[in-house]
Amino acid sequence: MSDDVPTSPLRALLPDLAPWRTSADFRRLWVAGLVTNFGSFLTFVALPVQMKTLTGSAAAVGAIGAVELIPMVVFGLYGGALADALDKRKLIIWTEAGQGVLCAVLLVDATLPHPAVWPLYAVAALSAALGAVQRPAMDALTPRIVAHEHLTAAGALNSLRWTVGGVAGPALAGVVVAYAGLGWAYAVDLVTFAVSVAMIVGIAASPASHEAARPSLRSIAEGARYAWSRKELLGTYAIDLAAMFFAMPLAVLPFLADELDAAWSLGLMYAAIPAGSLLVSLTSGWTSHVRRHGRMVVLAAACWGLAMAAAGVAHNVWLVLLCLVLGGCCDMVSGIFRAAIWNRTIPDELRGRLAGIELLSYSVGPQLGQVRSGGMAAWTNVRTSVWAGGALCVGAVGLLAVGLPKLMSYDERTNEHVLRMRSARAEDLPPAPPVTAS
Repeated sequence: MSDDVPTSPLRALLPDLAPWRTSADFRRLWVAGLVTNFGSFLTFVALPVQMKTLTGSAAAVGAIGAVELIPMVVFGLYGGALADALDKRKLIIWTEAGQGVLCAVLLVDATLPHPAVWPLYAVAALSAALGAVQRPAMDALTPRIVAHEHLTAAGALNSLRWTVGGVAGPALAGVVVAYAGLGWAYAVDLVTFAVSVAMIVGIAASPASHEAARPSLRSIAEGARYAWSRKELLGTYAIDLAAMFFAMPLAVLPFLADELDAAWSLGLMYAAIPAGSLLVSLTSGWTSHVRRHGRMVVLAAACWGLAMAAAGVAHNVWLVLLCLVLGGCCDMVSGIFRAAIWNRTIPDELRGRLAGIELLSYSVGPQLGQVRSGGMAAWTNVRTSVWAGGALCVGAVGLLAVGLPKLMSYDERTNEHVLRMRSARAEDLPPAPPVTAS
């Protein structure tokens, strides 16, 4: 059990494997996600590199985030409503297959004698739409296949899955793109989508709950009203959005590597943030014993901003990489405790729609961050874009912490929503209707 007192310091650090041991469906979903994340990170590096090669423009690379933004907002909200109203497993399978088709389009374009720029933007937009539809279903499925007391541990294990792919994918992508070409990166990604679909087919069906509303603007608005009534939830969204908008430097990393006269380091730069996240995931056992989750979210987001500011002023490539790793550590700590608040307090019939709102906070933020960092780099310079973004992040997080006291005071031992959900799971009954603010 994740709430047991550890018998040694080592056990307190090691990841809690209770969700893996007790749920076969969680194991299948975890492995499928690991495979597809590995391939997706290959494309994650290859796409901006190809855009840089074709255009030579930091603004053009940053514009990838801009074209992803509207599909992510629209389909993230609607995808949350779909996740509540449809079978979550089927929704995941079809969106995963669609991502594979888009990867095939990138592969074909990369093998042309004169690759075009517009397919890169088109695929980025469509991929964002599919991802926005899929992610709420993925998030809403986890609490159904994992025991309530294991949800914090499941969040840490899911983060570990993401970071393993995030470290291995970009690191390998730098080598593959440099020595084998962009086409090979896209080809491997296509294979991983096929493997992932084959594994997810084996997961049990997950139909809508009886209380779930049909997908509509009204049902989306219902989810938004509930999120607004829960200021601790609102705080997690706002903190992550601010951190990613102001301090996410990914769009300018190809230019930062050139400025440091270290083009060889680009793959390592892309892998550094996930590497930091991996370090935290591998030592995440302690997270199951933290109760004041809101404070940890705020502290970690502020430290993320400090790390990015330091990366912007550092002139040694290894020091830059270290700062990126430290930033990844902080980002993962924040992510684990945001997920703990979400998974432990949101009623089943609202999980999809709230996951759609959650998607906007942790996905729209980085996309807007790409636009900000690319635009600021074009307006000033690359280094200013990075260090100023980190400083702005720290300031924004501090203001939000002052303005959202319920986030700072959140304690899972006394929070009414946690107690309601724990009681409902113990009785194996649907939770009582949530009490919303008037």
